[in-house]
Amino acid sequence: MDEDKDENTLRYDKMVEYALRGVVKQAVEEVMEDGLLGDHHFYITFLTDHPGVKIPDYLRDRYPGEMTIVLQFQFYDLDVNDERMQVTLSFNNVPEKLEIPLAAITIFADPSVNFALQFQPLGDDLETDLDPDDDPNGGGSDESDSGDESKKGEVISLDNFRKK
Repeated sequence: MDEDKDENTLRYDKMVEYALRGVVKQAVEEVMEDGLLGDHHFYITFLTDHPGVKIPDYLRDRYPGEMTIVLQFQFYDLDVNDERMQVTLSFNNVPEKLEIPLAAITIFADPSVNFALQFQPLGDDLETDLDPDDDPNGGGSDESDSGDESKKGEVISLDNFRKK
């Protein structure tokens, strides 16, 4: 009976994760349109081994597991859609294009306004995690029993990042 309860439970944790990743997308979209205003700059930490991450092999070797990029002064070709963001950054004066699925992002921060979000990694497709038409016995049915912590949501307090 517990199994039926899990299948019929609204997954608020996934809903919140998806909504907060929308904040990242919207912030990047605004920078694409207007550039970085004032002192705004972004620290974006992502999983380098997440499916769909496209970075040069030498960066993956140097940053196994996780990497943080900074969007502040020199970045080019910034683009974002519902699934991924891409940007060209310079590493030792060599421009490199990075493609990062939004689901791979673990931290998004703008230190200029003391704002940060921390995420639990989602599957490689955000939409399928929230698709109400999915068969409950299909791909997502093992989440509560698998012990895979990467699929569980986390409650964060934004109060820690607000100016007092």
